[in-house]
Amino acid sequence: MNKTLKSPNSAKSKYLYILFLATISLLTSSHPSWAVGLPNITLGLEDADSPEKVSAALQILFVLTIISVAPAIVLMMTCFTRIVIVLGFVRQAMGTQNMPPNQIVIGFALFLTFFIMSPTINKINDTALQPYLAKEISQGKALDLTVFSMREFMFSQVQESELSFMAELTIEKEPKDKADIPTTTLIPAYMLSELKTAFSMGFMVYIPFLVIDMIVASVLMSMGMMMLPPVIISMPFKLLLFILVDGWTLIVGSLVKSFG
Repeated sequence: MNKTLKSPNSAKSKYLYILFLATISLLTSSHPSWAVGLPNITLGLEDADSPEKVSAALQILFVLTIISVAPAIVLMMTCFTRIVIVLGFVRQAMGTQNMPPNQIVIGFALFLTFFIMSPTINKINDTALQPYLAKEISQGKALDLTVFSMREFMFSQVQESELSFMAELTIEKEPKDKADIPTTTLIPAYMLSELKTAFSMGFMVYIPFLVIDMIVASVLMSMGMMMLPPVIISMPFKLLLFILVDGWTLIVGSLVKSFG
């Protein structure tokens, strides 16, 4: 009964919808000016009218590429690697597991990186960025000055053994000065040097906490409490030692001074 009542209305609405579409199509075909306001979306490549358009497009592409590789630049060409590795060793040596959390460790390492790299950043701003924005130098010259400042920082921190090792692997002739060493050789050598220095500092951080673990383990064994994990007892003593010697200040001071 309900279906027989609803079928005329549904058929009527269907006919009205078809009539409406037909009217719109007839109006737009007979009067093209009425369809001027309708949007038109196109996607494709067009010919550039001037070299400025090509230059602007290439600059945008270059900026997007720099933004995409920015994390790799921070990791490989700054002091971030050494700082975050040493802070990770400190957390593991104390046995606090996820305290402080990873977000705090990485954020702290990032701001320490900005602090230590501030002379290099200011030099890049003064010699490359500001003259480029003032249209005093070209984009290529600004890029060369930026790379030169970063190379100076890496040369000041890289160890000679790692630099010689990478130069033997990648350069056929023996380099006479720093200019003969390409950046593609300097960056891996700098990373090897940073890893070596960070692990050396991590070893020095581990020693006092290891002594506490050994003392606590010896005391527990002498008392016959061999089933009790020494880490549970030694962790409060580690925290107490770290607080008494102002450990975070010592760690940060050692990290900053290690970069000269």
